[in-house]
Amino acid sequence: MSGLLVAAIRAFSAEYYRWRVSLRRNRGKISVQDPNSVSTLGMSERIKAILVGSSGNLVEWYDFYVYSAFSLYFAKAFFPEGDQTAQLLNTAAIFAVGFLMRPIGAWFFGRTADRHGRRVALTASVLLMCFGSAMVALMPVYQSIGIAAPILLLLARLIQGLSLGGEYGTSATYLSEMATADHRGFYSSFQYVTLIGGQLTAILVLVVLQTFVLTSAELEAWGWRIPFAIGALLSVIAYAMRRDLYETEAFRHAKRRDGSLRSLLMHPKEVGIVVGLTLGGTLAFYTYTTYMQKFLVNTSGFSKDTATLISASALFVYMLMQPVVGAISDRVGRRPVLIAFGVLGVLCTVPLLSALQTVRDPWAAFALIVAGLAIVSCYTAINAVVKAELFPTSVRALGVGLPYALTVAIFGGTAEYVALWLKQAGRETDFYWYVTGCIAVSLIVYALMRDTRGAIGTEGD
Repeated sequence: MSGLLVAAIRAFSAEYYRWRVSLRRNRGKISVQDPNSVSTLGMSERIKAILVGSSGNLVEWYDFYVYSAFSLYFAKAFFPEGDQTAQLLNTAAIFAVGFLMRPIGAWFFGRTADRHGRRVALTASVLLMCFGSAMVALMPVYQSIGIAAPILLLLARLIQGLSLGGEYGTSATYLSEMATADHRGFYSSFQYVTLIGGQLTAILVLVVLQTFVLTSAELEAWGWRIPFAIGALLSVIAYAMRRDLYETEAFRHAKRRDGSLRSLLMHPKEVGIVVGLTLGGTLAFYTYTTYMQKFLVNTSGFSKDTATLISASALFVYMLMQPVVGAISDRVGRRPVLIAFGVLGVLCTVPLLSALQTVRDPWAAFALIVAGLAIVSCYTAINAVVKAELFPTSVRALGVGLPYALTVAIFGGTAEYVALWLKQAGRETDFYWYVTGCIAVSLIVYALMRDTRGAIGTEGD
């Protein structure tokens, strides 16, 4: 495993050196003769570029979500004292802290993507994720090094949060710029297909290890390291795929390549819209995905194995919903789909979570979660393309990533922690109303915003 980490560091150094040489030669500009530009691409090559770009997204989100999927097993290794809820609360706190680095990653990689190209930012971010995953795979536990163990775990999560912060805005921008105007919602939805695919892959790895490979005792003792080692290896593979990505035509033809925070602040209305439309959606997303596995164990009373199977099955159905909703938005517009999420989210969140609290049948739990995820799909399938369509090319990656990352850090990243804290305080149902209230705020934004469909051109700024 240490050899893998050394190889990743060498690869990152080589890519950084190549990037710096390219910048010195071209002064940060992409030549018209650049073979990796999109202007000469046919539809099949364009689709291939979208798939390669989004595959790296899957790896990044797999690496990030493995922490949540396996926290039921490694919580005791880093936080040995207290009951199960207390241990999960500690791991959830570090999960939330990882989100605090996402705005910094969104700023750094968004600025890089807007100034030097989407490809450069995408390759660098996936290598950084490799470091974080390799750290956790190799990390000593509390019994070996004491308080240093959770500190190192925190450091690894900060690195992963930095990487993921850069991934979202850059990949959303890349997919939206690579897609044709008539099918931008459909193709951009693959960001969440791969995002969910990463989360689903993390859970499936857990299912395989639980069912066919290791006992629960072995998973708690050392088996939880395996998925992090897999993630580090997959990150290196994703880097190899991404380094030859085609650059987008919108970036190549942009008259300005800015990416500065000052330029972003010249679009205050758009920044506010990103915050508002993200608020309820991100909280609902993390409630029904990362937190739901723990909710089924800690509240509904299912075993860990059963909860994992329910979550994995629901996520698979959810993943298939994304392109369908994205294609619908290409026909009816983005705004009606977002409003559908807002209305259904306000009306159904409390009844769905209340029913899940008392459900005892696995099939009934599966149906309830799928119903919630179907509602959330009206946000997740198109939120990335809506944000990309709000901003000009010169600040698009930064505009998509930074306000989104700030909102997710405050609301999405803390969803699990707030839910567990309220449960420990004996006020679990308050969390259901908290989610509903945030969706209601987003609904107001959806009702007032313009429809963004067709806003991205190919001429640049």
